[in-house]
Amino acid sequence: MKKKTIMAVPVPCFYGVVTVCIIGIIYGSFRDFDVNAVLANKTDLGAFFATYGSYFSYCLYPAAGACLYAGLKAKGDRFRLLARVLLWLGFFMAVYYSNSYNGKAVRALFGYTAGESSAFLSVLSWLFWVVLYAWVPFVMTRILDDADPDKLIAVGTAILVAGVLADNVNLWLKQVASRPRYKYLITLEDPASEFRNWWQMVPNLAGSDDNFKSWPSGNMTIASMMFSLPMLTDALRNRSLRKNRIAFVIACVFVALYGYNRMHMTNHFLSDVCFGSLITYLIYAFFSTAFLRAAVKNSDFPHGK
Repeated sequence: MKKKTIMAVPVPCFYGVVTVCIIGIIYGSFRDFDVNAVLANKTDLGAFFATYGSYFSYCLYPAAGACLYAGLKAKGDRFRLLARVLLWLGFFMAVYYSNSYNGKAVRALFGYTAGESSAFLSVLSWLFWVVLYAWVPFVMTRILDDADPDKLIAVGTAILVAGVLADNVNLWLKQVASRPRYKYLITLEDPASEFRNWWQMVPNLAGSDDNFKSWPSGNMTIASMMFSLPMLTDALRNRSLRKNRIAFVIACVFVALYGYNRMHMTNHFLSDVCFGSLITYLIYAFFSTAFLRAAVKNSDFPHGK
């Protein structure tokens, strides 16, 4: 009898992630400010990781597009146009989000200054992301197992839908809480006096002011997309539970490093980090489970080995 899995890994892995996040939330609820006071230490390496670390997570969007492309293509010629559109959509999402959140650093890298530099440099910064993500759909469409197109469609849809939803839920909650960031607090004469716990919300105070968008961590929403990596390894031709577990460990290490980076770079508190991860993880778990169950009902092929 096949063991039950969530996001292509054993159920205990799911409960492990949830438990760690809850422990972090509880501890952070009492010691957030103290934790940041100990960990805060901006470095050039930390700044580099903060800017480009999300690249690995955003690779999942073109990979999801590739899943949809391979799955729809396997269903017949009538789906070829839709398959191509979704392939490009996944690719565009990666370029768009990367340029939106990290484009400023890349434009600076190319020496672009708005209103002063040539528009060509701005276009060049976009092409920078295009080149970085171009390999993903090229490789994925060649290594995915299209014997079960419904499964590929379910995996691709879950990653895209959950990713967009998690990002928007995060943006909404930031406005609801309007929690001041640690990096803003330490510019004040008495940082501790202006500190607020995550439940001390002042809705819509933030507006467009990034200094009041600490909770929950948006970057952890991005980082926690990596928990869907085992679903992709489970969609490959030579898949195995061992590979899925390795992918899960890689995701855990990546998310942990990203969380540490957000705190030591003074952008977030521990509870911000854990809430961002937990919310995203639960959204991905829900949609992946729902779509994959639907795929099983519509497919005559076995899932996993």
